[in-house]
Amino acid sequence: MNKTEKTEVIDQLVAKLNANDKIYLADCSTLTVEKVNAFRKQCFEKKISVTVVKNTLLKKAIERANDSKLAELIPALKGETALIFTDTSNAPAKIIKEFRKNGKKPALKAAYVEQMVFMGDGQLDALVGLKSKNELIADVVALLKSPIQRVIGALENKGGEDKAA
Repeated sequence: MNKTEKTEVIDQLVAKLNANDKIYLADCSTLTVEKVNAFRKQCFEKKISVTVVKNTLLKKAIERANDSKLAELIPALKGETALIFTDTSNAPAKIIKEFRKNGKKPALKAAYVEQMVFMGDGQLDALVGLKSKNELIADVVALLKSPIQRVIGALENKGGEDKAA
């Protein structure tokens, strides 16, 4: 890869890093081609982008990205790195956890999710526990709906007592 090609790749990575606030770094080394393809397929089905990148190019892209907090990911850039972008905070973590039932890989190196950095594979359960935007909205709607349902239920019971009397 010549210098011009490297510059293009770095520019593309910078654009992706600036456009996403949910970024995962994973280690897929030691996985067979068949397993890597299965992992990519599961990610693709959930609209998750997976790209294997050179650490040196990703490091330069992180350094040029708008968010300086991304620099905290640089220590995780060792060995083979799969760069994962998603719209749902916990989706990649769930896929990694599910996929690992048969082994120790893919391993979570680091994640940057909505202004927070998670370092190391030990953070996988914390990331799985994050709620997506739709899940949070559903929780809020359920909380708002509950008191209203109790009031309506009480009014209906009250109306039934008046008719019985």
